[in-house]
Amino acid sequence: MIKRILVLDKGHHFIIYKLIKKGFICDENYYSSMEEINLSIYDGVILRSRINIDKCFINKAINIKFIARIGSGVENIDIKYADKKGITIISSPEGNKDAVAEHAIGMLLCMINNIIHSNQEILKGKWNREENRGMEIMGKTIGIIGYGNTGKAFAKKISSFDTKEILCYDIIQNLGDIYAKQVDMNLIFKKSDIVSLHVPYTYETKYMINYNFIKNFNKPIYFINTSRGKCVFTNDLVKALKNGKIYGACLDVLEYESFSFEKKFFQKKFLKNFFYLINSRKVILTPHIAGWTKESKYKMEKKIVEKIIFLNKKFNKY
Repeated sequence: MIKRILVLDKGHHFIIYKLIKKGFICDENYYSSMEEINLSIYDGVILRSRINIDKCFINKAINIKFIARIGSGVENIDIKYADKKGITIISSPEGNKDAVAEHAIGMLLCMINNIIHSNQEILKGKWNREENRGMEIMGKTIGIIGYGNTGKAFAKKISSFDTKEILCYDIIQNLGDIYAKQVDMNLIFKKSDIVSLHVPYTYETKYMINYNFIKNFNKPIYFINTSRGKCVFTNDLVKALKNGKIYGACLDVLEYESFSFEKKFFQKKFLKNFFYLINSRKVILTPHIAGWTKESKYKMEKKIVEKIIFLNKKFNKY
């Protein structure tokens, strides 16, 4: 039975209100370190990214039955060890899939139609029409890497632009649907004009977008990343932007983000590439806000509540 729940990130009043209404006890702790919290009294934990749930945390939380992360990625949780301990992992990727998809398309439209760049020129008194001639999504081949919740939402929304075809790749088989045909990566490499990345951050996807990967594309592409920054090796991305293998990059996430995603951090070796990104008209950057809408906040929290209640019913059943 689930009774007492620890909430580690602030700003989620809906979750707390709904769970208390259902009879759960919710303790809020937004500032203490893992060492300062008596984890043994809790049946579950709800968090976003403030604390890393590692083996040490799990070993101290001896009665924990679930760990719920508000969001899609669970890279701050030792999933294998939690599974070994019989702990259920809960996340809410269904809640922000539409926000991510809309943001990805919004960035793409700004990129291929020079919207941000031409706006900045007008503010400086420049009126350049021919130099800012755009390109249409219509008639283009879209390649989607990762076809889970956000990949599917992106395919559905971009299909309304009368694309030539939408291709998707995923390590899980039989995910294709009416919006995207599942293929192997060779066909993505061969046909894509626009590529959007929608993979989780794992050992396998860390730096998967590197120059060896990029050079496989038969023609230059526009690239969108709304997944995780460390899935892309920035040094190689910059190289591809400079030599024309990538026409333009829409990046909502960066390799340089902190663990909590709340700020950026730098080592000296990153500065040169970062300055290239912020100064290039081939690049559009946003601060990890693709899934960060008012609507998605509510939908993610609602999903977390629903899953905790469902899990508790399972425990009570047995």
